[in-house]
Amino acid sequence: QLQLMESGGGLVQPGGSLRLSCVASGPDSGYYAIGWFRRAPGKEHEQISCITSSHKTFYSDSVQGRFSIWRDNTKNTTYLQMNNLKPEDTDVYYCAAHQALTGCSFPGSEFSYWGQGTQVTVSS
Repeated sequence: QLQLMESGGGLVQPGGSLRLSCVASGPDSGYYAIGWFRRAPGKEHEQISCITSSHKTFYSDSVQGRFSIWRDNTKNTTYLQMNNLKPEDTDVYYCAAHQALTGCSFPGSEFSYWGQGTQVTVSS
């Protein structure tokens, strides 16, 4: 059983930055692919970035060039650096874990473990 906990959300002005963290606790957490999703109320989860256990990364078109993902397996933590934030980035952000050995860009329904979410609000 894997448990995930996000932190780092908050209120930021347009053009600002935030860094989200996702701490995984449980056996073999370093072998899971980690995805970052966001979901506004009434909408489906949107995967915006993910990273495999071998550190291969993926970004959605909406965040490519503005967000960066990396992981530190010594700390069981995956990070999402979000730069040049826009009001449309306002959402609840979730991290999730997938047992895939290769790849990480999968629908949210295929991720087995989820964190509780952290709110990101971009507003002046």
